[in-house]
Amino acid sequence: QLQLKESGGGLVQPGGSLRLSCAGSGSIVSQLRLVAMGWYRRQAPGKQRELVAAITDGGITNYADSVTGRFTISRDNSKNTLYLQMNNLQPEDTAVYYCNADGTIWGTQPYWGQGTQVTVST
Repeated sequence: QLQLKESGGGLVQPGGSLRLSCAGSGSIVSQLRLVAMGWYRRQAPGKQRELVAAITDGGITNYADSVTGRFTISRDNSKNTLYLQMNNLQPEDTAVYYCNADGTIWGTQPYWGQGTQVTVST
């Protein structure tokens, strides 16, 4: 199995920065480097999770239009960790941020972390 745990959320003022981390663990974590991973967010209870940024196993990245130029996704396969550097945060970035790993190579549904709250406010 694979467990994903996010950290790094918190309260920040508009224009500020945060760096989220997602650490993988479990019996199949050594294969995490072989799968695409991503960050999603849910901006309000009951609202659908939306893709923020994704990165393939080969390092190709993709961003939502709303965060392009402000957020950077990266991964450190030696640490089984995914990152999201968030700069120039705005109130509309307030959300619970979730880490995701594609489960296709294991024949499973995607794996999700429990989420970390990011609040952008004065």
